[in-house]
Amino acid sequence: MNVRQLAGRIDPGQPASLRERPQAEAPPRGAAGSDFTSYLERARLEAAGPTISNHAWQRMQQRGISMTEAQQRSLNEALQHLESKGARDALLMRSDAAFVVNVPNRTVVTAIDRHELQHRVFTQIDSAMLLDP
Repeated sequence: MNVRQLAGRIDPGQPASLRERPQAEAPPRGAAGSDFTSYLERARLEAAGPTISNHAWQRMQQRGISMTEAQQRSLNEALQHLESKGARDALLMRSDAAFVVNVPNRTVVTAIDRHELQHRVFTQIDSAMLLDP
């Protein structure tokens, strides 16, 4: 809502205590991990690193995959290196998890935990990189 729209909602004759105040937009409901702390964690991860798709975020929540600041830096450095090599879709592997990322968009597409890695076949990737532990 812009300033003009807000100004149009104020009745000059009405006391300030009764004037309608704009409401902040609520986060979407229904997704896994839709509580406030989950949104804060996601915002923290995306602040200095790649975007995390809704699908990847749900998988991280469901599978208990976390990301420390050091792991976030490692992921970011890997994306920069892959980008310099011309990679488009890559598999980034940690000791406990793997991430499929779209390098040009800097977006984590999905996340897989260590137990699921044993039975997965990754297709439509052009690069793979091991991340520091």
